[in-house]
Amino acid sequence: MALTEEAGARSLRERIAELLLGSVPGSEPEFPYAANFTPEQIAELRQFLPERLARAAVLVPLVERPDGLNVLLTLRASHLKNHAGQISFPGGRIEDADAGPWEAALREAREEIGLEARYVSLAGYLRDHVVISGFRVTPVVAFVQPGFVLKLDTTEVEDAFEVPLEYALDPANQVPRERHFAGHAIVTHDIRYQDRQIWGATATMLLTLSRLLRTGRP
Repeated sequence: MALTEEAGARSLRERIAELLLGSVPGSEPEFPYAANFTPEQIAELRQFLPERLARAAVLVPLVERPDGLNVLLTLRASHLKNHAGQISFPGGRIEDADAGPWEAALREAREEIGLEARYVSLAGYLRDHVVISGFRVTPVVAFVQPGFVLKLDTTEVEDAFEVPLEYALDPANQVPRERHFAGHAIVTHDIRYQDRQIWGATATMLLTLSRLLRTGRP
């Protein structure tokens, strides 16, 4: 069933805007890959993370194309020390000069891929995500008007591409995969699109948006 069927005549864009209306950044973080863990197991996992998580923000850019929304993603440069060659959202650490996650996400998107803020409008925030690299990440969902021209910072980004949002949010395209961390088996999901494989925190955030659209709950 398409995600828009439940919303009747409303578009996917309208549904996202409605569900994220009034959302605020910095909600209680979750371990989305450990959804079936007990509180005791999650507490044990937390012991392997820094006591104070670094704050970061990513932009989840939803490009408004004539045939529907596309999600804009980046391929990180292969020479990077961390997360080389992975597919990600534009984003990074929240700096002292940033007013908050929205401003940090806009700045990072401009620096990494040259996306100008005048094309971007805030939709809202997903729940914070704790990632095993020691960050607490705020996903900032935004609508992006066409007409932008990207300019990649090749020291960080190797490529940028779009995936139809309906495809990425369809549970049929979200393949479960077991990984291990701190002696525990955790279930994550991979989303394969053409020759690209979206996994890790990026896929998890897309699954969070998918769940929000299916259930109406963050």
